Amino acid sequence: MFDYSLAHWLAFLSAAVLLNLSPGPDIAFILGHTMRGGKRAGFSALFGVWSGACLHVLMAALGLSAVLAASAVAFSAVKWVGAAYLVWLGIQALRAGGGDGLMKAAREQMPVGKIYRQGVLVSLLNPKVAIFFLAFLPQFVVEGAGPTWAQLMLHGGLIIGVAAFIEPPLVLLGGRLADILKNNRKIERWLDRGLGALFVALGVRLALISH
Repeated sequence: MFDYSLAHWLAFLSAAVLLNLSPGPDIAFILGHTMRGGKRAGFSALFGVWSGACLHVLMAALGLSAVLAASAVAFSAVKWVGAAYLVWLGIQALRAGGGDGLMKAAREQMPVGKIYRQGVLVSLLNPKVAIFFLAFLPQFVVEGAGPTWAQLMLHGGLIIGVAAFIEPPLVLLGGRLADILKNNRKIERWLDRGLGALFVALGVRLALISH
């Protein structure tokens, strides 16, 4: 079982690295919370996003993503909820930018459980992620290498494993940058505004995508 060629692994791992390097709502969310609350908040966001990705992999393995891909109503519902959630996060950041901004959020220390739950939702409420896993993972299913669901779970889990080598250094770097900027209120306000604008733009982009 799980008997794959070297060419198979080279193709898959190359694609997994490129996938994890691509910027998107997940990375913006992780870095945003890192800048707001430091490394602890950043890793909470990271684990939340990874948990959401694990659920996407599970749904792909069980065939639920196929339902989302086939149903225009389901796709639209998830898309609009996800877009509204991103815009709401963006508005919250923009409002913070008008006050104490990043350091106010850092001092308040948003509970890590809340950040984690937000990360799960940011990942889950992006229908393109579900459809991506549905389209991407089956390409690496090899006949005779094991049950289809098991192969999908294996490759989906490995994508998250690759993320474990790429994304934590970003959190550590963001935490160091937050420490450097923590006494500059002007930069804090502009970072909050930039983060808010980014989330709003991502929400609008998600709302505009077609099935």
